[in-house]
Amino acid sequence: MEWMTPQQAAPLARCAAVFEPGDPARTGRIAFFDPAGDPPPHVPGGEPGVADLVLPHGGGLTVRTLPVLRLTPARALPVLLQAHRTATAPPPAAPAGGDGGRPHPAAAYWGAVLALALHLTARERLLPGVSPAGYDTWRAGPFDAADIARLRALQQAAPGEAVAVPGSDPAVLVRAFLDAVADTLPRTPAARIAAGRQAFAAPEPQHVPHLRAWAEEISAGLDSGLRMSLRVELTTGPPDTPRPGSHPRPGPGSGSAERGRGGGPRPRLVPRAHSLADPTLAADADELFARADHALGPRAQADMVSAVRRAASVWPALERLLPVPHALDLTDGELRQLLDGAAGRLAGHGIDVTWPETHAGTLTARAVAGADREPPADLRSFFTGDGTVDLRWRLELDGEPLTEQEAAAVADAGAVVRLRGRWILVGADLARKARRRRLPPLTAIEALAVALTGRTDIGAERVRVAPTPWLDALRHALTAPHPGPAGQPARLAATLRDYQLRGVHWMDRMTSLGLGGCLADDMGLGKTVQLIALHLLRQERPAERGPTLVVCPASLLGNWEREVERFAPGTPVRRHHGPARTLTGADDGFVLTTYGTMRLDAPRLAAHPWGLVVADEAQHVKNARSSTAAALRLIGARARIALTGTPVENNLSELWALLDWTTPGLLGTHHHFRTRWIAPIDTERARTTTTEAAGEHQPTARLLSQLVRPFLLRRRKSDPGIAPELPPKTETDQPAALTAEQEALYRGQVKTVMAEIEAAAGSGIARSGLVLKLLTGLKQICNHPAQFLKEGNDAALAGRSGKLELLDELLAAITAGGGAALVFTQYVTMARLLERHLRERGVPAGLLHGGTPVARREELVRRFQDGQFPVFLLSLKAAGTGLNLTRADHVVHYDRWWNPAVEAQATDRAHRIGQTRPVQVHRLIAEGTVEDRIAALLEAKKELADAVLGTGEQALTELTNEELAHLVELRSTT
Repeated sequence: MEWMTPQQAAPLARCAAVFEPGDPARTGRIAFFDPAGDPPPHVPGGEPGVADLVLPHGGGLTVRTLPVLRLTPARALPVLLQAHRTATAPPPAAPAGGDGGRPHPAAAYWGAVLALALHLTARERLLPGVSPAGYDTWRAGPFDAADIARLRALQQAAPGEAVAVPGSDPAVLVRAFLDAVADTLPRTPAARIAAGRQAFAAPEPQHVPHLRAWAEEISAGLDSGLRMSLRVELTTGPPDTPRPGSHPRPGPGSGSAERGRGGGPRPRLVPRAHSLADPTLAADADELFARADHALGPRAQADMVSAVRRAASVWPALERLLPVPHALDLTDGELRQLLDGAAGRLAGHGIDVTWPETHAGTLTARAVAGADREPPADLRSFFTGDGTVDLRWRLELDGEPLTEQEAAAVADAGAVVRLRGRWILVGADLARKARRRRLPPLTAIEALAVALTGRTDIGAERVRVAPTPWLDALRHALTAPHPGPAGQPARLAATLRDYQLRGVHWMDRMTSLGLGGCLADDMGLGKTVQLIALHLLRQERPAERGPTLVVCPASLLGNWEREVERFAPGTPVRRHHGPARTLTGADDGFVLTTYGTMRLDAPRLAAHPWGLVVADEAQHVKNARSSTAAALRLIGARARIALTGTPVENNLSELWALLDWTTPGLLGTHHHFRTRWIAPIDTERARTTTTEAAGEHQPTARLLSQLVRPFLLRRRKSDPGIAPELPPKTETDQPAALTAEQEALYRGQVKTVMAEIEAAAGSGIARSGLVLKLLTGLKQICNHPAQFLKEGNDAALAGRSGKLELLDELLAAITAGGGAALVFTQYVTMARLLERHLRERGVPAGLLHGGTPVARREELVRRFQDGQFPVFLLSLKAAGTGLNLTRADHVVHYDRWWNPAVEAQATDRAHRIGQTRPVQVHRLIAEGTVEDRIAALLEAKKELADAVLGTGEQALTELTNEELAHLVELRSTT
């Protein structure tokens, strides 16, 4: 089936729609039409035609012949669902004189009927049948009272255009459409294999008149005229005598001594029949089977027996109701099964369970931590020592805690216990918690997580923890305003901004408690000076004095050394880098090393006493399984601080890696973090549309935010009051047309590699590699044919790439106005081609990439900042972090990394404190290509900037072949 996109479905959803029944039901059609008479838009799989429709005209009705587009129920699903969702969503601001793209009421109506059909199908409310013409068909049913009420409301709400088929009855049309959906959805290849036959599984009609009697017999047993409910009563007196023919089955805890401990009442289960045709008619099973001429009808007894059989397939204990349904006494074990899940499963199959109101009471168990102890006086000793916090279950009745005696009574009781003058039902899960109220204690860090989120994991269950003075004190220690002085260190040779001062005191609070943290300010907001201030502040307290080890990329060694000398004059600073490195005499001040050297010298660095260890550009250790991250974890210190502008670039595992280093144990093991946090957040995000508020619809993400917020300080340049003097930043997508050569190469790459992908079996590593090969090749073609074709240094460059021509125009305008530009590309090969092209055109330019030596990097940065050349070519991965290039007032992304966080870091090389001119960001995008579609996707996701957007090209390897082909297709831009 050809794929229909939301963009294709939206115009059709604004058309009116009618349903034309078929035989069998799945051959019916939804006909879309424009009441004004214009042809409806075409979509994949549509069948153009005409239809006679009864429509309003001149104050009356008339039959008009209009052009229509017919779709099968399967093809119409995305259109009708979009119409229904849009109609029920808050209306957007509509342009003057427009409808804001709202769906037609008739299409929205059939979308609402479709929602009921999908609900019935999900509940397996499907009945086999043979159509009047003798074909196999499924129909919707049986219905419960709620289904019938909803069906009647829909039948009465049909707008005229929705039932415009001449001579049609709205009630008949709605039932026919429900049957059409029911007859469509179960017919899948998997169903055909499972069934082992064509009838009732194949999409094509199967002529099976010989199965009519069988289908009618099956339907008669399933499509009963009543539904069943179950009522639990607490009774006194002797047990009832079983009905003749019934077979009570003793079970665990069925003896009278256990069932009625302490003279308690017996739980009894009463089946009750309800008429579907008239929900006001109902009768208990004993009354129903007392006589045959009941108001529920002559089939009621047989229907009740069928209903009990179906219910017994959900909860086997109901087999005791057969062969003649009747009220029966429950054992303790059966009552607890009903309390602990069976009732919920029955409700999912339309069988409600009601509980006794006269004995009502909500008995619950809440976890409590530290209820019987005073908060620790020395939090640092508590966090750095082996302190633990007791955890236990506290039983509560209607929110009021039980006494120890009452809790013991619950533990000793059966399924019913008398509390405070009432008989209360006790489920098996609650009984287990009552018997084992004391739980394994929490470690100090686990208690900290509980204090921040109000929840903990007990086994496989995440439970709420009741607030206690102990937890409140712990939370207050981390979240209350800093009690220390508001000033800055006396030896700091700078005046900190307010937000920087808050950052220093936040880090000081965390490290003074023996905890760590991640300072995740935007690039350019002064993380380095804040860390230098923290070091000086800690040196003012004898217990916290000691050297600070800074681990950073090699390109930042010089910057750190200059910043320490500038802001903390007189503070020792040395590089632990190069062949003659030593730690002799490194007893105070700063020691600077690179990630590569740290990896080599980890044992030596670990043996040295450090007051503070700092990981700058900490995204370098975002992979906790890497050798760099493992080496960093070997180095002990009284406190750890991570510095990064992007705590999450690709996925939440990177956040775990950072915080598990700064504050080990806070997020548990990586497996625990994936199970408890990543998986639920991914599920919630999949259910959340881009128009929904993430905080409202993603509770797990909100809970994780509560947990990590005290340990991760995140400030953006756009936040109010952070950097009001920072000039504005304008971002623009600059479209570039492909040349004829690029178009030919693009189409050839799509055709060749898509054929390889379609031929590849499964979805393993081989297919993923082919997808990456396709995307990489297309991006290189969009950049320049010479890059894709791997041409030599003498290859012609001018006139072959639309992007290159656009870059020439941009740079000519920028340099003519006295500006300077950073040009980023993710490919070093492309950067070298650009360098040669600009040199041939007489445009001075510098080039910095991952292979540039440290000294040469520092020289290039200095020369650019001094104005010696106006264009700086930079490889994105090597130069996207750590550099201060405020001379540039233009940033050009020649190609895109498809990760907004990485692009933002690169842009921040120019848009940072110290920049005095507005910064213009230009993103070059090849029109009609995969770059165009990805740019639109990233734009649509801007509202979810704090969420995980995937791993660029790697995330696209999970697309189906159809989705991938749609993504990479070259489209006309005219």
